[in-house]
Amino acid sequence: MIIQVCVGSSCHLKGSPEIIELFGNAIEEHSLGDSITLAGSFCVGKCSRVGVTVQVDDEVHTGITRENFKEFFKEHILKALKEVK
Repeated sequence: MIIQVCVGSSCHLKGSPEIIELFGNAIEEHSLGDSITLAGSFCVGKCSRVGVTVQVDDEVHTGITRENFKEFFKEHILKALKEVK
């Protein structure tokens, strides 16, 4: 699985460095380093008013914030990895 966090100027101002840190911590906490590649990306053109844009493989998600990160990770990362196994 490839997770790309937008680091364009808009998402940067909305907290992409913190979202990247949250992803890194969650990947480590769940021992998923062998299953996930975490990367930054420039703008994917899906800016929203709130939060950061994150692309998981080919699926784009907008509005990722510190407040909704845990739910996003559970629903879109952990669930997807379980379905693959």
